[in-house]
Amino acid sequence: MDSMKTEDKNIPFVKKWITAARPWALPASTMPVIFGTSLAIVIGGASFQFFRFVLALCAMVILHSAANILSDFFDFRRGIDRNVTPVSGAVVRGWISKEEAAVGSGILFVLGSALGLVLVFMTNEILLVIGVIGVAVGVIYSFLKYHAWGDFAVFLDFGILGSLGAWVVQTKEFSWIPVIWTVPMAMLVSAILHANNWRDMKSDTPKGVRTVASLLGDQGSLYYYYFLTIGPFVVLLCLILGPRIADLGIRAMPFSFFMAFLSIPSAGSLLKRALSRHKPSSPMDFIVLDGATSKHNLVFGILCTGAVWLHFFIVSI
Repeated sequence: MDSMKTEDKNIPFVKKWITAARPWALPASTMPVIFGTSLAIVIGGASFQFFRFVLALCAMVILHSAANILSDFFDFRRGIDRNVTPVSGAVVRGWISKEEAAVGSGILFVLGSALGLVLVFMTNEILLVIGVIGVAVGVIYSFLKYHAWGDFAVFLDFGILGSLGAWVVQTKEFSWIPVIWTVPMAMLVSAILHANNWRDMKSDTPKGVRTVASLLGDQGSLYYYYFLTIGPFVVLLCLILGPRIADLGIRAMPFSFFMAFLSIPSAGSLLKRALSRHKPSSPMDFIVLDGATSKHNLVFGILCTGAVWLHFFIVSI
């Protein structure tokens, strides 16, 4: 670490903190916001509120960055994150200290929460409830992760709540549509974290960290990763072909969502990496499986969002 601390004098300030925020992971939280906004306009019939959308997107990026930095702080302090990987943050690289990370994450949590409160004043108390839950989960995320609740935490925060919050920002109303329709994307967000925990399983367990990966073991983690990667397509199929749930105001997904199945080759590539983890074709294949899963999640999310707008144009013709 001493050599890395010497090196940090040559690292630009902006680069340090961008790396600390781990921007490669941000699509996991921003895509649900874009998706939820699209649903609100196309399915919910809301008029597009551009300023509110930008505020919501900025708040999500800031809060996700805050959670990433705080997670790095706790992981490093606990001694479970000491090896640098291509997707590591700035703490393990020695670019910022634990104290700087704690202060930086605190500032970002306050800033993101402030933007959220502005949106609450522009909408209503429904968004306040969503925001309080989301920020609380982000703050205690490391504790949840250490006790096998991390997968659910990101499923909720960077999947369901992100989409629902974006819907409320545009419509000022609660709906089950962004909750149910975002489940496939939320599953892939959990897959990103699981890939990370699966890779770190051997180093996490001796430190007393219990993740879903460590509880399942290597083979169980493979099956779970398959579930999180293949499951979104199964859920999509059920939502497209399934019946309307009138009591919850849920309609069947438009057939345009079959677009998302164009990402099957991408999912297949991930499954191949996972299956050949012990004898990878490239040494980094399994190590950066979380980053590769994040890219797949981005592709899947873009296709789902595109499906919403394709439906809009088809109906408008």
